[in-house]
Amino acid sequence: MIFKPHPLSTSRLPASELEKDRKSCRKIGPCGVGKKAIYLNSFYIDRCYYIPFTAIRRVFKRVAMSKGGFSGRGVFASMPYLVVEYDDGQQKQCNFKYENQVDDLLNLLSAEQPQIRLLSEAAERKMEKQKAEMELELLSRPELTPQSEKAVKKLERAIDYLERKPQLSEALSQAAGRRRNYQCTSPSYRWVAMAITTLGFVAVAAGIYSFVVHNDFAVYFILFGIAAVFTFAGFSVLPTARNNRKAIMSLDEQAQKQMEEYIKGYPDFPLPARYAHPIVLRRMQRVIEQGRAEEIDQALIVVKEDLKALNSEVKVSQEEYDEVVAIKPMFLNAMYE
Repeated sequence: MIFKPHPLSTSRLPASELEKDRKSCRKIGPCGVGKKAIYLNSFYIDRCYYIPFTAIRRVFKRVAMSKGGFSGRGVFASMPYLVVEYDDGQQKQCNFKYENQVDDLLNLLSAEQPQIRLLSEAAERKMEKQKAEMELELLSRPELTPQSEKAVKKLERAIDYLERKPQLSEALSQAAGRRRNYQCTSPSYRWVAMAITTLGFVAVAAGIYSFVVHNDFAVYFILFGIAAVFTFAGFSVLPTARNNRKAIMSLDEQAQKQMEEYIKGYPDFPLPARYAHPIVLRRMQRVIEQGRAEEIDQALIVVKEDLKALNSEVKVSQEEYDEVVAIKPMFLNAMYE
């Protein structure tokens, strides 16, 4: 290994095991999951730290919301983090660019390291409270009319159909989220990124010049360090082959087209392709079961109103937040039409 990961916990892996595990780890965003340890990032360098699974107490997601919150200006003005709690309660927080990468990492841990808890202590307490509230809510629901019961069953069949190819719904959600993120990012940020990257190249050139004229070694170290920091910071924002308006819009259009082709095989599908996601259908089911609508068209209108009502002042559960993040970009991009 060119760069040997640094252990954060008191326990560590033998050098031979660490090298093998680091090379074979599953990379997800700036972090990675091996067979014996999780690999974590610093602000600029990916997978530069590690913690053996034996030292980990919890791994969970934390989301910092901007002032925009769930407003129309950018539900996705959020900063996702992966938090690893280890040893005697110490925590390492890792920043991610895309929230779905945090979810993918947690799903992988759930499958391969089931002994690790994937919720914070506060989230576990909140979940127990929500479970009790849900049981009370279920008991208070009105009895379904024959028309409502028929609509709920129709939505259930549609959910089953979508879940035969879950990758289509996931692609639709992720493409809509990327499009919303791009549209809500100020163009000035990209100019700043370009300036930062240029400074990085200037520092590289200065470092090479210092080397040629045989300046002190410390100068090389400082200049090349500055170059690395500036270059990595700039590249994370600069447009690339996959991170530009044309590519992002094309990805969203392609996801919608693939979904449209798929639901053509389902007669009288209850949603347009742009909203075809199991979470939307389940929220429509809940609306009908709660007595807020009787027909499918009415339920969709209520779901839209609920999503519009979510703003920075509204506090929601983690489960509700995950649902909203998955589907609200689709509605925002389509202007709720």
